[in-house]
Amino acid sequence: MAAERETRPAPGWLGDVADGVAAWTRGASTPLPPPPVDEQALGPDADPESVARKILLDQLTGQARSRKELSDKLGKKGVPDEIATRLLDRFEEVGLVDDDAFARSWIASRQPGKGLARRALAQELRRKGIDDEVAKEALDEIDPADEETAARVLVRKKLRTLSRVDDTVATRRLVGLLARKGYPSGLAFAVVREELAASGRQEPDVP
Repeated sequence: MAAERETRPAPGWLGDVADGVAAWTRGASTPLPPPPVDEQALGPDADPESVARKILLDQLTGQARSRKELSDKLGKKGVPDEIATRLLDRFEEVGLVDDDAFARSWIASRQPGKGLARRALAQELRRKGIDDEVAKEALDEIDPADEETAARVLVRKKLRTLSRVDDTVATRRLVGLLARKGYPSGLAFAVVREELAASGRQEPDVP
């Protein structure tokens, strides 16, 4: 009876003891290969049009995008041009893609928020793929008074950091700031002169 107990395999092991030791030793130094993939569980390949539609909906969640932005995204994801064009046309038909509305929304957020003038906004819209005529119609809605107010806000904010420089240097930096924001030089110099005078600083000599 004692001999039988000594040779009986340990509970839970149903194979040969030598095979078990070899498997344990092999596992300690080299990982076992992964189990075979159950290809049936993965399901059929996704429909390219469904994938493209999901990409578009994900891109449009939370913010509007131009047609060109969406087209570029589909291209990067490898969506065939024919499918991309058909879906973008359909999205335009139902109003999910609207470059006119996008241009107006972009201007409404960038003009007061970043203090951008028409020229800078036009450049941004062009980079977004907005047609020049569409952009012009949206830009024409900007009130010149609002544009000038945005310029003054920029100058007043920057002036707080220029207390230790003379008026000539301050003028150059302020006009440069407005130029980078797309303001024409005439308006830039006029706003800077007036804001320097309003702040109690000596009005500089500018041509």
